[in-house]
Amino acid sequence: MSAPLGVLLLSGGHERAHYALVLATGAAAVGRDVVVFATNAGCRLFDAARPLEADPREALLAARGVAGIGTLLAAAADLGIRRIACEAGLRAEGMEAAALAEGVEVAGVVTFLAAAGAGQVVAL
Repeated sequence: MSAPLGVLLLSGGHERAHYALVLATGAAAVGRDVVVFATNAGCRLFDAARPLEADPREALLAARGVAGIGTLLAAAADLGIRRIACEAGLRAEGMEAAALAEGVEVAGVVTFLAAAGAGQVVAL
C-alpha cells in the first residue's frame, strides 16, 4: 500500500485549483488514498455554485482536450477522494458551509494532517 497524498489548496485561482485536482485524481487513479484540503481562497473550489468553472481558462482547456475543473471534480468524487474545506478558511473568506458542494466535509488542519499521515503533502 502506498502512502497517502495530501493536497493543500491555498489559492482561489483557476490554475492552482485545476492542478490540485489533476494531482489528486492522478494519485487516486494509481491507488493512493488522497485528501484535498482547501483553505482561505482555495475554498472556492468546493463552492456549490462552481465559480471556477466560469473562468475563461475552462473553455481554453476544453478546446485543447484537457479535462476541466467540472470533469475533475466529478472524477474526484467517483474516485473516493476525501474533500475537506477548512473551517477557519471558510470564515476567513466569508463563506458558509451550506454553500459547499455535496460530499465536502468541513474540518480543520488537524483532520487534514491526520488524513495525510506519514504521506506526502503538496501545497498549491
